[in-house]
Amino acid sequence: MCVVGEVHITLPLSPGDSRRLRAGDAVRLSGPVYTARDATHERLVAELRRGVSLPFGLSGQVLFYAGPAPAAAGRPVGAVGPTTASRMDAYTPELLAAGVAASIGKGPRSAAVRDACVEHGAVYFIAVGGAAALLATHVTAAETIAYPELGPEALMRLELEGFPAFVGIDVFGSDIHAGIPAAGTKEDD
Repeated sequence: MCVVGEVHITLPLSPGDSRRLRAGDAVRLSGPVYTARDATHERLVAELRRGVSLPFGLSGQVLFYAGPAPAAAGRPVGAVGPTTASRMDAYTPELLAAGVAASIGKGPRSAAVRDACVEHGAVYFIAVGGAAALLATHVTAAETIAYPELGPEALMRLELEGFPAFVGIDVFGSDIHAGIPAAGTKEDD
């Protein structure tokens, strides 16, 4: 894979922007995202199933699998790094069907998520794990939207500016993790 330049994306993600992205593209994301980890995903999907209005409109929005640390160093959040995306795989197809346009996390996703990305025209972005302090410098604002009792897993709205990521799965189903052997396995010679 050869990356030539970066694609600058203004969020919320439009269908046109989604269609022009390809797995492996380096991107810089600017605009609003909503943090959501395990407990928040469970609540969002339960509310969707009950027909309850969600605390934010889903259409075109991006879910960032992160639990920001409290504000530090004069910034709106402390460290904010991606969590393992596969932990949200059980919930992701339903949220994509409800209008979520993209997610940001780290690591590979399930075939069900890849299929849902194709079906709903969604994208999975990968942020580099272990760079939470650096990634926090790309957050310009933060506000708790719902579930404050969940602490760092509360639903927060972050405003990003030039947040670095890569396209992990595109709307066509291309997946940068496809063909990579699982840890502890060897490819045939």
